[in-house]
Amino acid sequence: MTKQPGGPNAAEPDQPPVADTAETRAGEAASAPVIESATDDGQPARSADAAVEDEPTDAAEEFEPSTRPVPAPAATVIALLSLVWLAAMLWSTREAIHSAEAGVTVISLSAFALPGVISAALVTGAAVALAAGNLLARRYGDGVTLRFAGAIGAGMLVGLLAALAINLTYADNATTNVIAGTTAAAAIIGGAVAGARSAPVVGAISASALGVLIFVVAFSRVRDPLFDLYGAGDTQESLVNAAKWVSRTESVLAGVVAGLLAFAYLTWSKRRTIRQDPTATLPRWPAYLLAGAGPGLFLLLAEVIIRVGGRSLLDLAGALSEADSVAQTMLGSSRVDNGIWVLFLGALIALIAFGRTLGSPETEDDPADDSVAAGATR
Repeated sequence: MTKQPGGPNAAEPDQPPVADTAETRAGEAASAPVIESATDDGQPARSADAAVEDEPTDAAEEFEPSTRPVPAPAATVIALLSLVWLAAMLWSTREAIHSAEAGVTVISLSAFALPGVISAALVTGAAVALAAGNLLARRYGDGVTLRFAGAIGAGMLVGLLAALAINLTYADNATTNVIAGTTAAAAIIGGAVAGARSAPVVGAISASALGVLIFVVAFSRVRDPLFDLYGAGDTQESLVNAAKWVSRTESVLAGVVAGLLAFAYLTWSKRRTIRQDPTATLPRWPAYLLAGAGPGLFLLLAEVIIRVGGRSLLDLAGALSEADSVAQTMLGSSRVDNGIWVLFLGALIALIAFGRTLGSPETEDDPADDSVAAGATR
């Protein structure tokens, strides 16, 4: 029986069978990776492995944190409020000096009013310098040298205007010159503090310090009821003990105000920054710690300025009488204690408030653990 030409077992005469040898399979394997497919535009298409290798790099570049500095929000508003507060302190000091209350001398009144003016000048210098730094960064970039020079210039401008206002409206004597010179120095030092690179932290310190100064003045309205509450009587010992507890209450409440205001400002600044630039570097817990302690540091720095620049005025006030000397000593110690209380309590409150905003790692891991356990029981 012969095979038919058109049968299924017949071999085609023009295409001889190719032997499936090991050499043939090796040649096909070697030549397969070299072949590249072309895209519609004529460019060779990349393999899937190359595309996968490129994706992590692109993602890393897309979410790389920005090193551009973050401006302080509402710096102009804080500067304007600080200027108003400084003007109010200068006006109240002038009215107190020009008053004719029962035998109180100008020197004694000037010594009592000096701490309020110096604290206001220090905060105002920092706030105005912060607003000037934001303006310079918006127009000319955020160079460290330019920012510091602008901050010093803004502080000098505030100090010059305050000194001119004191010399033009106060009585022309040695006491007035001491107040004017010390106020100008405080404003310049405040401007230098605002030259720091972390503008939101400086803004938080300025805002919370201004809030503390306003709170202290408002607290003076409840001093008399608190004196009665703490048992102030007719004896000298009861008066001293009551004054100590009133001062301590004021310091504790001022520290709480400082910490809450600093935390609120930095939290608002953080949310505002995320909306405007998600890749910006956000403040961490040391920023909250420093911002909460900032008002206390400002109060202690103001006390240093008072004791250095206003030493002659304090000595003149203490030399009037033994009672004035004791009063000046007690007031100085009370201001130092108040600054220390505000420093530590403000830092503690701000740090605790920041810690409460952090999520618990154990709580975040619970849903994953539950899903794994559920999958294991199925």
